[in-house]
Amino acid sequence: MNSKPTIIENGAQPLPSFGGVGGGLLIFSAPSGSGKSTIVQWLMQEHPELKLYFSISATSRAPRGTEQNGVEYFFLTPEEFRTKIQNDEFLEYEEVYQDRFYGTLKEQVERQLEAGQNVVFDVDVKGGVNIKKFYGERAMSLFIQPPSVEELRRRLVGRGTDTPEAIENRLAKAEYEMTFAPQFDHIVVNDNLEAAKAETLQLVQKFLNQKN
Repeated sequence: MNSKPTIIENGAQPLPSFGGVGGGLLIFSAPSGSGKSTIVQWLMQEHPELKLYFSISATSRAPRGTEQNGVEYFFLTPEEFRTKIQNDEFLEYEEVYQDRFYGTLKEQVERQLEAGQNVVFDVDVKGGVNIKKFYGERAMSLFIQPPSVEELRRRLVGRGTDTPEAIENRLAKAEYEMTFAPQFDHIVVNDNLEAAKAETLQLVQKFLNQKN
């Protein structure tokens, strides 16, 4: 089951509707290498009963590998991204590096909520804090935290996808991002992946059950 809906900006493609007046919002943030994406993908693939659908972010970076526009991200040029910022079309956005933007489009999120979907935000820590402030009790925010910076270093080196300089940059950024953890509703420490999956599932089920 593919839990990612292909949403076309300004299009009329209908979304699956599950009834009700609106879905819940689940915010996941973490430093790179914390295992967040693994946990989120597991929830969506192994627990279709939760009816989780990604909020597809917009980015100004180029597609990687087999990524498709409107599936993994909406791919925009930096100029297009700035135009949407000026038009106040984003729920949140951040310029992570020069000309490297990520953000969440308001219109798409509202369409998914109106369809009764439970919307998943896989965003950076600042975006997570901002979305939580915007939606308040309608959203639950979770921070997936590595056991330590040293363990994070080991994971990033083990990936084999980054240069030593890039790894040091990611670690420095991770230490900064971890200072945001107390601003989230829940912190899940991923020192054991299976235990972290189980804890996250329990938190998500409890939150969604309270909404229904």
